[in-house]
Amino acid sequence: MSLPDLPSNTSERRSRPLPRVIAIANQKGGVGKTTTTVNLGAALAELGYRVLVVDLDPQGNATSGLGIDSRNYESSMYDVVMREAPLEDCIEPTSVQNLFLTPANINLAGVEIELVSAFSRELKLKKALEPVVDDFDFVLIDCPPSLGLLTVNGLAAAHEVLVPIQCEYYALEGLSQLLRNVQLVATNLNEGLEVSTIVLTMYDARTRLSFEVADEVRRHFRNLVCRSIIPRTVRLSEAPSFGQPITVFDPSSRGATAYRELAKEVSNGASSRAG
Repeated sequence: MSLPDLPSNTSERRSRPLPRVIAIANQKGGVGKTTTTVNLGAALAELGYRVLVVDLDPQGNATSGLGIDSRNYESSMYDVVMREAPLEDCIEPTSVQNLFLTPANINLAGVEIELVSAFSRELKLKKALEPVVDDFDFVLIDCPPSLGLLTVNGLAAAHEVLVPIQCEYYALEGLSQLLRNVQLVATNLNEGLEVSTIVLTMYDARTRLSFEVADEVRRHFRNLVCRSIIPRTVRLSEAPSFGQPITVFDPSSRGATAYRELAKEVSNGASSRAG
């Protein structure tokens, strides 16, 4: 397994001031990116933090995974990015106290083409977030599984990047390119952006492969890797179809416990500052 080198602006995880804007990104699909966004957001909200999940993926899985029906909202992230609608008008409450969402739908799929000729096309989300970011403790941006303009918008708007890596063969496929893109965005659009957190997902304790992948990732990325590991479980897979995070769908499950531990680790005990 060939491991990429860390960009020069990547550092060990440390305490960070609130509010924190975190892009959850991995160009490889099926790594638990949206699952982590939704469930980390819910677990942080459970700890008393005020959390906004920004669904930037045209598939809208974070939106449906938090029980928001496309028929029940008027404004989506498409309107924010393409029509400069105020992001505040797009924020929807979820069934979880302290957890809010800006929904996405299939309309976002055309944005990659529509943005090509737009002025400051890479900074649309950053500008949209600025008026509301101080209303929250954490803003989690669920980026699409690609390195297109939507993901660049997510990286340009964020303070840091969280990368989910599944404990399976080909786990690190494409990671070098993602890290290079983070470096490019940091150099050209968003000084100080860095990969702050790596989360191991889909861990199957029954297989030697999961253990080996986790061990190698930890040896290479050191303290960037969270101690909390997200297991592969049926309940985690089922929760989105019920429109609930795992902490609501099955609060005592292994998945819920893992995301609660991850939330404690990511927040590092910071005091909530948003009312």
